[in-house]
Amino acid sequence: MIVEPKVRGFICTTAHPTGCAESVDRQIAYAKAHPAPAGKNVLVIGCSTGYGLASRIAAAFGGGAATLGVMFERPANPPRTATAGYYNTAAFEKRAAENGLYAKTVNGDAFSQAVKDEIIEIVRRDLKTIDTVVYSLAAPRRTMPDGTVVSSVIKTVGSTYTNKTVDLRTNAVTEVTVTPATQEEIDSTVKVMGGGDFLDWMHALKNAGVLSQDCRAVAYSYIGPALTHPMYLDGTIGAAKRDLIAAAETLRKEGIEAYVSVNKALVTQSSAAIPVVPLYIAILYKVMKKKGTHEGCIEQMCRLFGDKALTGAVKTDADKLIRLDDLEMADDVQKEVAAMFDTIDNGNIKQYADIEGYWDDFYKMFGFGYKDIDYTADVEI
Repeated sequence: MIVEPKVRGFICTTAHPTGCAESVDRQIAYAKAHPAPAGKNVLVIGCSTGYGLASRIAAAFGGGAATLGVMFERPANPPRTATAGYYNTAAFEKRAAENGLYAKTVNGDAFSQAVKDEIIEIVRRDLKTIDTVVYSLAAPRRTMPDGTVVSSVIKTVGSTYTNKTVDLRTNAVTEVTVTPATQEEIDSTVKVMGGGDFLDWMHALKNAGVLSQDCRAVAYSYIGPALTHPMYLDGTIGAAKRDLIAAAETLRKEGIEAYVSVNKALVTQSSAAIPVVPLYIAILYKVMKKKGTHEGCIEQMCRLFGDKALTGAVKTDADKLIRLDDLEMADDVQKEVAAMFDTIDNGNIKQYADIEGYWDDFYKMFGFGYKDIDYTADVEI
C-alpha cells in the first residue's frame, strides 16, 4: 500500500517501513564511523526509538556488542501500519544479522515481571551475563504489580504556569497555561517515569546472577534551562526524574555501578507532548546548528560510550550525573536561546526558530521525509 504521514496533534499515526530502515541505516553508518566500546553484552530497556534505539545501534555497530532489547510496539494490521519502533527494530535486527552481530528483542510490557523473567532466561541461555544495562523507557502509563493502572501527567507542581509555546498544528507562537498537578497525579507520574522500575530491573538481574562483575547501568534524563523548569525540572516529570537519580544512588550503595545520563533536548515523541519545550527545541536547533554543535540521538549515544567513557573511567559532575547536555547548556548557547525566546513572535519565528528542522526530525521519527525514497510507491507494510 501507499503509506502517507497522518499527523494527529503531536504524534504520527502511520509509519513508513522503508523510511524507518533508512533512518536505522544512517545511524549505523555514523556508529561505524565513530566506534566506542559499550560492553560485550548490552541490554537496552526501551530499545525501539529515540535514545534507546541509538544506544543499541551505538553499542552494536560502534562497539561490536551483542544486544538484547525490550520494546512495546504494535505490528502491522493492514491497512494500519506497524509503529515506527516496530519497523526500526526489524531493520536493526536485519542489519545485525548481516553483520554477524547477536540481536534479540522481546516485545512486551517492560514493567511486567514476565518480561523481566523472559530476558533473564535469554541471558542465561545465550549470553551468560550482561555488561551494560541501558534504561531508556518512556511510557504514558504503567500496570502496577497489584494490577492497578497509573498514568503520568505533564503538569506543574504548586502553581499555574503560563509561557510561550508553538502550536504544532499551525506553527504559530501561542501562549499556554498549565495548571498544577494533584498529589495523586505527582505520585502516579513518579511510579510511571521514576526510578522504581529501574530498581526492579537491576534487582531482578542481580538476583538472577546475570550481571557481570563490572556491569554498569545507565538511565536517561533531562534538566534543561530555567525557562523550561516549571514544566520539566520543577514539574511532575522533574519529580519522577529526581526519583530516578535517587534510584541510581541506591544501586551504587548496593554495589551496582549505576548512573543517570542527562541528555540533550531533541525532537522525540515524548518531548513533543510537553508545552513550551517544542518552541525551546526549535530555537535551540537554530542556535546549535549555526554554531556547529547540534547533535541527534546517535551522535549523543556514541559520545556517551566514547567521550564520557561509560566503559572506562566514567566522567560525571559533582552529583554523579553524566552531562551529555554539556553542549546544549554552554553559556553562549543558552544566552542566545534565552534572548530569542524572550522576543520571538509570529513575525520573527522563521528568523529565530528552526521550525523546518523541528518538523524534519519529527517526520523522520516515523520514516518520512527522506529525499531518496519514493513515497508514492507501494510498500509492503
